[in-house]
Amino acid sequence: MTPTVLITGASQGIGKATALLFSRKGYNLVLAARQAERLEATAQEVQSLGHSAPLTVTCDVTNPSQVDRLIQKALEHYGYIDVLVNNAGIFASGPVEQFSLSDWHQVMDTNLWGYIHTINAILPHFLQRGSGTIVNLSSIGGKVPMAYLVAYCTSKFGVTGLTEALQAELQPKGIHVCGIYPNLIKSSLMERAVFRGKDEKELQTRREQLNNVLKNPVVEKPEDVANAIWDAVKN
Repeated sequence: MTPTVLITGASQGIGKATALLFSRKGYNLVLAARQAERLEATAQEVQSLGHSAPLTVTCDVTNPSQVDRLIQKALEHYGYIDVLVNNAGIFASGPVEQFSLSDWHQVMDTNLWGYIHTINAILPHFLQRGSGTIVNLSSIGGKVPMAYLVAYCTSKFGVTGLTEALQAELQPKGIHVCGIYPNLIKSSLMERAVFRGKDEKELQTRREQLNNVLKNPVVEKPEDVANAIWDAVKN
C-alpha cells in the first residue's frame, strides 16, 4: 500500500522541497498552504517529474475548521494518512517591547497553534490505526534562547515541548513524533517575517542583517531540511 504524507506550508521553501523528496520516494502527497497559486505550482512541479498528481488543499492552519476540512479531504481522497509534516511557520525579530499582543498572537497562532490544530485533527485517525508519524519543524530557536527573537523562540520552545511530550505519550501506542531543529534556512522566510523596531531605520537594519546572513553560502538549504525530515520518518 502506497504511504501518504500530509505537508503543511507546502507551497514553498522547506515544504516544497519535502514534497518533491517524498514524491521521489513513492509517497502519495497531500499539500496544504494558504496561497492556492503557489500550491498549484508545486503540484505541477511534482507532476513534471513524472509522479502522481498530489491532492492540494488551500488551508490556513491558524483556523481549526479549515484544518478539520484538510484532514477530512485527505482521508476522503486517499483513505489513510501515514505521515504528518507540520511545517507552516513565521519568523519574527525585534525588541520584545516593540511587539504588540497582535504580533504575539500572529506568531503563536501560526507556529504553535497551527501544529496543535493539525495534530488534534489527525490524532483520532492515527490512534484508530495504531500507527503514524508526526514530524514537527521546530528551530534551533526552540532549543537555544536568543535575544530579539523572544516571540519566535517562545513559539518554537512550545513546539519542542509539544513534540517531546507527545513522543513520550504516543510512542507506546505506535505513533512516532519527531522534532527537526534547523538553523536559518536559505528560503522564502523573509516574505512572511515579522520585524519590529523603534523606527524605520532599525527595521531596515534588521531586514538587511537577516538578508546578509541568508546570502552566506554555508547557510542550509530547504533540501537539507527535507533530507532530515526523510531520515526522521525512515528511522
